[in-house]
Amino acid sequence: MQENHNFILAVEDLTVSFDGFKAVDGLSFYIEPNECRVIIGPNGAGKTTVLDLICGRTRATAGSIDFKGSELTRMREDQIVHAGVGRKFQTPSVYEDLSVFENLEISYPRGHTVLGALTFRRDAEVEARIRDIAETIFLGDMLQERAAILSHGQKQWLEIGMLLIQDPQLMMLDEPVAGMSVAERKKTAELLNRIIRDRAVIVIEHDMGFVADIATRVTVMHQGKRLSEGSMAHVQADPKVVEVYLGH
Repeated sequence: MQENHNFILAVEDLTVSFDGFKAVDGLSFYIEPNECRVIIGPNGAGKTTVLDLICGRTRATAGSIDFKGSELTRMREDQIVHAGVGRKFQTPSVYEDLSVFENLEISYPRGHTVLGALTFRRDAEVEARIRDIAETIFLGDMLQERAAILSHGQKQWLEIGMLLIQDPQLMMLDEPVAGMSVAERKKTAELLNRIIRDRAVIVIEHDMGFVADIATRVTVMHQGKRLSEGSMAHVQADPKVVEVYLGH
C-alpha cells in the first residue's frame, strides 16, 4: 500500500473475471477524504463494475478494497452500507407516489434494528435534517410535492438527497447528469462541490465539461485497467487517453 495512510479508500490489484473475461484487471487507485474522483473511459472499460465491486454487488476474484480500515471484499452489501458507503445507480429510483419530504424521511437512518424502525418518530431533529438536505438539493420549496411531478434532473437530486441523509463517508454516483438540461448539469456540479466538503465522492461520467467542473482527480479506465490518472488537464493531454477515448 502507498505510505500515505490518509486514504479513505484504497483499491489494490482489484480483479474480477466473468467466465475467464477480466472485466476489471489488476486495478489500483487511492482516494482521499473530501475528494471527487471521476472515473472515465470508453463503454466496456469496467467503470460500473468497479462501483459494483466496492458496494459488494459483485464479488472480487482477487485484490483488496480497504475502506477506512475495513476490507470490503469480505463484507455483505448491507454491511458496506452501514460502514458508510452509499451508491446511486444510473436510473433514479425514487418513490413516485410519495412526496419529496416522505422520500427523504424513509431514507433517514432509523437505527439498524426492527425495534429502531418501530419506535422511530418524526421529531424536530429529523424534520430539521430533512429540510436541510432538501435545501442542499435545490428542493427546499418542493417538500410537499409528489416525486412523480419532478423533472428528471430533480429526481436525480432527490435520490442524491436520499443518500446524503444517511451521511455516507463515500458516495458513488453513476452518470448523475445523463439526460439533464445544461442548467441542471451546472447545478449538479455546484451540488457535488458542496457535498465533498464532508465526504469523498466517486463519479462515473461521460460529459467532459461536467467532469472538468467537479473532478479533484480523474482515473481513465480501458479494458479493465487504469490507463491514466491525474488532473483533468493531465489526462486530456495524455496521448494514450486521446487515442482510446477522447479522440472519438
